[in-house]
Amino acid sequence: MYVYLYDNFLRQKKYESVIKEIETRLTDFGIAGKIIRLQGFTNAEGIVEDEIKKGAKTIVIVGDDETFGHVLSRAAVCKIPFGFLPIGINNTISSVLGIPVGIESCDVLSRRRKVLLDVGWFNNRYFISRLHIPPSNITVEYDEKFKVSARYGKVELVVCNLQPFHWKERGRKSDVIVHPQDGKLEAFLRPVMGRGIIKDKYDEPSIFPFEEMVVSSSKPFPVEADGRISKELKIKIKLAKSRIDMIVGKTRKF
Repeated sequence: MYVYLYDNFLRQKKYESVIKEIETRLTDFGIAGKIIRLQGFTNAEGIVEDEIKKGAKTIVIVGDDETFGHVLSRAAVCKIPFGFLPIGINNTISSVLGIPVGIESCDVLSRRRKVLLDVGWFNNRYFISRLHIPPSNITVEYDEKFKVSARYGKVELVVCNLQPFHWKERGRKSDVIVHPQDGKLEAFLRPVMGRGIIKDKYDEPSIFPFEEMVVSSSKPFPVEADGRISKELKIKIKLAKSRIDMIVGKTRKF
């Protein structure tokens, strides 16, 4: 049995036609199933565990990057295959997974090509897309060997798992796609070089593949992971290998 978790934003009128097309295609494939509409406060892990007990064999996330992270950062502990039907413009993870946005994603789901994906973990919770620490006075130690801090004080840290790392500085821009099966997480560090007229000026990012990282500071610093923000003095970031059984497309980028 398939269970479809719909993000609440899909109630908007502009998504009515694509939702109808998708539901018709799923019926044609014989994989239509139960629909559950998510709210911002929904306990995704509790829902998934309850549906598994009721006989669910596949959980399908319907929405965008935010939906994907919201569900899987909480439900990564659940032992069941996950699918993804991306809808809307906020979709960068779908292309990494080889899943087209819109109705063609149903074709990928029907073929059930599955792979095991690594995910990130910090302070007793998972993150799926990325973890972000805005410019802060932090010290970074990774794999118990190397320690990094900014010469001028503040440094921005992004740890990517499935979401590509995008940066733009000095007229240049780049997208870096990470590999969610290589046994490593990738950290991108950008030291703040000074203050510009409108915003901070950054040095070019350095990339550090790692399995375990400790970030600390003498003052609380903000941490955003899959839409959840907290203040921390110290965090440990680790890799959880082969945690999620994910349905992907043949054009996936790993």
